[in-house]
Amino acid sequence: MDNVQAALLICAWLVAFFPILSNTIVGLNSADHNLRDLFRLYGATPGQTLRRLRIPSAMPYFLAGVRISGGLSLIGAVVAEFVAGAGGQGSGLAYRILEAGYQLKTPRMFAALLMISCTGVLIFLATSWVSQRILRRWHESAMERES
Repeated sequence: MDNVQAALLICAWLVAFFPILSNTIVGLNSADHNLRDLFRLYGATPGQTLRRLRIPSAMPYFLAGVRISGGLSLIGAVVAEFVAGAGGQGSGLAYRILEAGYQLKTPRMFAALLMISCTGVLIFLATSWVSQRILRRWHESAMERES
């Protein structure tokens, strides 16, 4: 992997990291205070409280951050390719968008944008499916309700 690709990956990672971090912190702090007090009353260690209460309560928030970050990482990669000038290397969708714009090939430019959009939708659907599979048995947001 050359330096340009590493820089693009780092930019995409930075864009995607902060929604996951922010949502996870909110989730860790959203554990029910009564349950925290109950854990403390029964003498649970901080590690036990983290593992058995705070992480499970943070899981829906973490997975929501992953869903958000999936699309953002795609946007971050394309924007980083624009900004870093990696489009001159002849690879990537950002290069195709720039090339089509310079040559006034509007349909090709919109085709590349459509591919990016479809990829973003697929990433969102895949992360939503994974989230549903992880949460379906125990979290109310993913459980099927009886009529």
